[in-house]
Amino acid sequence: MANQNGHDGDSPDFQRAFTREARLSEEGAHPRMRLSQVHFRLGSRFFSVWWLLLWGALAGVVVVAAFKVFYTTSVAQSFIKTHPCVQSTPTFPPGIPVWIIVTHALNFFLIVMILRAGWQILADHPRLYHKLDCTPDREWLRFRGPVPKTRVWTAKDDAIMLSPLFGMPGGRHTIGVARHWHFIFDILFVINGIVFIVLTFTTQQYLKIVPTQWSILPAAGSCIVQYSALYLPTEPGGFFRFDAIQQLSYFFIVFVTAPAAILTGLAMSPALDNRFKWYQRLFGNRQIARSAHFIAMVTFVGFFFIHMLMVFSTQFSKNLNGITLDRNEYNLNGVMLTLVGVGVTIAFQVWAVNISWTHTRVLQRISNMTVGRVMDLLFDHYGPRAEYREKDISPFFWPNGLVPTSEEWTHLKDEEFRDYRVRVHGLVEKPVELSLQDLRDMGRRDQITMHNCIQGWSAIGKWSGLPFTSLIELVKPSPEAQWVMFYSFGEGGEGGQYYDSHSIKDLGHNQSLLAYEMNGEPLPVLHGAPLRLRVENQLGFKQVKWIKEIEFVRHFSERGASQGGYNEDHEFYGYRDEI
Repeated sequence: MANQNGHDGDSPDFQRAFTREARLSEEGAHPRMRLSQVHFRLGSRFFSVWWLLLWGALAGVVVVAAFKVFYTTSVAQSFIKTHPCVQSTPTFPPGIPVWIIVTHALNFFLIVMILRAGWQILADHPRLYHKLDCTPDREWLRFRGPVPKTRVWTAKDDAIMLSPLFGMPGGRHTIGVARHWHFIFDILFVINGIVFIVLTFTTQQYLKIVPTQWSILPAAGSCIVQYSALYLPTEPGGFFRFDAIQQLSYFFIVFVTAPAAILTGLAMSPALDNRFKWYQRLFGNRQIARSAHFIAMVTFVGFFFIHMLMVFSTQFSKNLNGITLDRNEYNLNGVMLTLVGVGVTIAFQVWAVNISWTHTRVLQRISNMTVGRVMDLLFDHYGPRAEYREKDISPFFWPNGLVPTSEEWTHLKDEEFRDYRVRVHGLVEKPVELSLQDLRDMGRRDQITMHNCIQGWSAIGKWSGLPFTSLIELVKPSPEAQWVMFYSFGEGGEGGQYYDSHSIKDLGHNQSLLAYEMNGEPLPVLHGAPLRLRVENQLGFKQVKWIKEIEFVRHFSERGASQGGYNEDHEFYGYRDEI
């Protein structure tokens, strides 16, 4: 049984061990995320992203040259004159209100953290797919080489290193920490966005970014001709109004890209997807939603660089005065204020990296009290019910976790688990030890469901086993037993027995199983033989494999380092991860 001391994880030694394993001991042992490692797939072949960048640059030169020639023609000049890039209607007051200045600054501050933490999450499974099964060599974009064919290669083996200059907090297998930062700042981003949208539509400022006339389309074409020929349109400046292409760009970022990022993020929730199968299908499937989430991030980054390029190339100091001080004048006040804001953002990032490595448990607890409560509010009401067809079963199912090596489990495996007994005890009236045949005799449920890993990959499998409600009825837990601990024959990544917990409520869902078969065959060793857990509203790390014993307890905080499970204790995951 896992150590029952609830304070191990708070010790300085534990914190140092996490830092050493996640950041230092991995250094040089695994590939880093580098542009040279990024490949995209065309047909059955992969090509370096450098080729994409090269062809993009060449295409850009050709486009500029073509537009420069076209710009000199009478047709182009007539079109530009007929459809000015900067429209004169509708009218609205000039200037930039204080609330726009504040929400604009907050948006920059929040997105920097969201993007950095997002990159760190991606680094834990650096492949993007368009199919649910996530079969290696079928991804459309990958940030490392092909999966080795000569050995068992788990999803955790596939993770790559990320520098703290780019990722939050950097290192490898720090997805738990990255998710805390990502989700905390996501919530703040949504709140900031709601404030901006409400104030935008309760004032005339919405006219500045929301198109209200079809004439904006030919005006945007006029802008494209001029910008592509490297000529800046004559404009009064953003202090008064945006040109047509700016207006459409800001509208797209605010009302399309930002909502898409939020909605595709939600589509990676097992609680949501396995309750409402239609939701992920709005995007095609979960993996397309994950890819679209990545594309939204790239869009934000691209927009930011183009936005800043235009700020620098068009009345730089005047632009920054308008953005920061609501002043349409030339001086360096806005420049200095912008530099202060950037400096504060950088300082906070440095502080956040340091906190991530030195006070990780504090960050985890703050996240559990905030993000965890929001997750429970949004997703805890929905029991999983989505099921799939036989033809949907994935041809590949990523393995994960360390296969047990103990003498006890090895002996059971050699005997085809005939002597296997799962011990069920704790706050129950009737403790039992059950063989696989006992479990089969108690009842059976077959279900074809989607597995969602915290790293981002997914797969569909057919699971057969005992509904957990039947076990609850057999052992009769006492009223104070609200959580159940599952202990594995296997070890966790940092050594010691693997374990995790689930609430009685989640285990009472119809799709909560003690599974002994996968895809119509006895459970494979790599996927948890002889017995594993399926709780379909939770992420994969909570679905314990190679189950040795089950204990009913008052609360998960009574076991391990009190955070809910092995990965929660050692890698600082959330105690419940329904997204």
